[in-house]
Amino acid sequence: MKNDGHVLFSNLLYSCVDKKQRANETFVPEHVFGYIISGESHQKTIEGSRVFGPGTIALVRRNQLIKSEKVPGPEGEFKSVNIFFEQDFLRRYSAENKFAPAKRYTGDPIYLLPPDPFIKGYFNSLIPYLEHGWQSTASMAELKTREAIELLLRLDPTLYDFLFDFSEPYKIDLEAYMNQHYMYNVPTAQFAKLTGRSLASFKRDFEKIFQTSPGQWLQQKRLAEAYYLIREKGQKPSEVYLNVGFENLSHFSYTFKKMFGIVPSRV
Repeated sequence: MKNDGHVLFSNLLYSCVDKKQRANETFVPEHVFGYIISGESHQKTIEGSRVFGPGTIALVRRNQLIKSEKVPGPEGEFKSVNIFFEQDFLRRYSAENKFAPAKRYTGDPIYLLPPDPFIKGYFNSLIPYLEHGWQSTASMAELKTREAIELLLRLDPTLYDFLFDFSEPYKIDLEAYMNQHYMYNVPTAQFAKLTGRSLASFKRDFEKIFQTSPGQWLQQKRLAEAYYLIREKGQKPSEVYLNVGFENLSHFSYTFKKMFGIVPSRV
């Protein structure tokens, strides 16, 4: 399946874009094993911003909020290959190999791999299939996914906990988490999961803390931040709306005027 410079075969994704492109999703639901062929990936979390260039090979842990942007390099393109390690597959793999339960992973959620000829060769073996539109079968995709796991565990056995920790997020401080992550545009159900709550308990706890609904609070918080960035930092509305969690400029302008009585461009 091909869509806007991306080719997806089962759980294998090949990206090739010739202009800057923000990721549509900011929530990472599954572990991602990725290789940047050319260009740069700019990633922003609450810990700060990081830039990953050509040749970077990394594991990105599931259940994260990340704003990312693909930036073409001097040759004019951004290219990457990603493999998604789905939880159902990892559970089955663990059971087949009779693995002991993993410990809760507490390391860096973005793990950069050291140079390794076997893993580099692995990604190089995938590229011709993905670049030339090879129609992957489910069995072939699974075979390549198994190979990736074997190579990762050979390179660094401590990645066992990264890959096979199946625990879900535990209940955390809701007020602190929301004040740090309000600018991520994800459904309320994802915020509930990331704070270790069911949707019902999330809404109940939220209204007890903030005295309003999650949707109302998020909109007001994002608009207040946008007003600050435009008025005090001199940023343009076209730069601000995505950064504070809105999906499109017209909706942002409408809600901004409704709250402040003036369109963003007139602030």
